Amino acid sequence: MRKYYFFALSVMTAFALFAISCQKAEETKTVSSAGGADMRIVIVPKVVHPWFDDFANYARLQADELGAQIGRKISIDYRAPTTADVAEQNSIIQQAAATRPTGIAIDLLDYNGTAAVIEEVRRQGIPVVFFDAEAPDNSGIPQVGSPSEDQARIAAEYLAQVIGYKGKVAVMRGVPTAPNHEARYSYYFEYFKRYPGITVIQGGVDNDDIQTAQQQAAGIIAQNSDLAGYIGSNAAYPIGVGNAVREAGKVGQIHVVGLEGMAETLDLIKSGVIDGSSSAPTVIQAAQVVLLLWQQSLGNRVPLKINTGIDLITKDNVDEAIAEAAHFTLKDPNLKKYGIGQK
Repeated sequence: MRKYYFFALSVMTAFALFAISCQKAEETKTVSSAGGADMRIVIVPKVVHPWFDDFANYARLQADELGAQIGRKISIDYRAPTTADVAEQNSIIQQAAATRPTGIAIDLLDYNGTAAVIEEVRRQGIPVVFFDAEAPDNSGIPQVGSPSEDQARIAAEYLAQVIGYKGKVAVMRGVPTAPNHEARYSYYFEYFKRYPGITVIQGGVDNDDIQTAQQQAAGIIAQNSDLAGYIGSNAAYPIGVGNAVREAGKVGQIHVVGLEGMAETLDLIKSGVIDGSSSAPTVIQAAQVVLLLWQQSLGNRVPLKINTGIDLITKDNVDEAIAEAAHFTLKDPNLKKYGIGQK
């Protein structure tokens, strides 16, 4: 598979590297926020979404693996907002902090709208890690994921190539307050300016919801018979847009490049409905979040930024991507019990 990795660890490599220091850390440190031997990590995503469900289940796999190595029970407490609403996410973070977890992992909806809540959590001595979405460098909070503009660049470059650097491209917006969604969304408009033959139009707002993405795309497609390409800023849109393109009978006429490697996205690539996807590996992000919060709970210093890399998935390598996903879904007995891959 064509990979764009600046810093990336396989899950098993991550296990091994952190296991090396495990025994010594256990001898010299105590868990400051768990209140005992057991550990509990709270994961607060942007919204209810299949990508985040997978993320939480991968985190459970890492928690089980790490717990077995250090002789502790590590549980994952997954608390997803029902809607992509900042106030609801803030409330969930506050409620989670009141339970005194070992740490909290957050995919930000709006850093400015949540900064005060996060600072209060940290004043309580509870470690915080951001995943998927970036925060300002001066936040001082560890971040796990791939730079949003890098992921957008890879997607945009591939779409431009597929459409021959000319034609009309629709850009779908995700959650307007989400920093990673907005970074990708804004980047697309800047990127396509370099090609005079490409015209960019608004492609709707999906708020990271697959059905909304499909409805929005269906309207845009109906209004633009000459549409050549579709791109967006989150994991929901390639599935929704792909379904809309297929329903409109325009597979091969409207080219779609997505984000992430969800099972439905991989199926759409394999069937030729969409052309490819710029994917930041979910399983690696989830593993690193658990490992970072564990290390912080021991009082250890951790990196402020971990870049988990980007895959460009196309029809040429989608079978490999599907096989890699199956390794962590259908073939791994530890993940089966969490329901991954059990459609």
